[in-house]
Amino acid sequence: MRDIKDHLYAQVARIGKALASPKRLELVELLCQGEKTVEQLAAQSAVSVKLASAHLKELRLARLVDSRKDGKYVLYRLAATDVADLWVALRSQAEARLVELQVALAHLVEHGDELQGMDRRAILRAAESGDVLVLDVRPEDEYHAAHLPHARSLPLDQLRARLAELPAGVPVVAYCRGPFCLMAHDAVALLRARGHEAYHLSEGVAEWRASGLALEVAA
Repeated sequence: MRDIKDHLYAQVARIGKALASPKRLELVELLCQGEKTVEQLAAQSAVSVKLASAHLKELRLARLVDSRKDGKYVLYRLAATDVADLWVALRSQAEARLVELQVALAHLVEHGDELQGMDRRAILRAAESGDVLVLDVRPEDEYHAAHLPHARSLPLDQLRARLAELPAGVPVVAYCRGPFCLMAHDAVALLRARGHEAYHLSEGVAEWRASGLALEVAA
């Protein structure tokens, strides 16, 4: 019986081992945004293609990540949406228990940048009525994979050139990949410098899905 119990715990430990790497956690967060090639994952996580492939192999062995062929490319994706939920739960526990993480997150967002006093459903109602503009500043392929309801896609690298498209006098709520992502923070800084009322929403699609709220997929 002892051997059986040891085997059971060892199988569960495979998940922990696969996630016991900062870079593999980042790859999981990137895959929460949608399917990606190893080249995209390598570029967005600032590692070589060879190293990204090695990390993806470990995630696949733990059945956390799947892949499929699309012509000459191999696309990687999370094995199931509950893998994204696992990432959100793990990160949330770390944030709740680790003072070091709390301090690091506090330095990411300037005072007053974060949206205050509105819960998720209030944001949805305000976006639907046009009282706020929810801006998805991730790359367009991530927006097409899934985005917050009523959100508009305007990638950060296009924001400066397309500021004139934003409606005047409407507060902007920008979001990206989640609390560890800096794109929304940078978008808010640019928008405020140009005179817009803008706020940073720290949550992304993974957090909204984990909370039970529906997402939209672009046509």
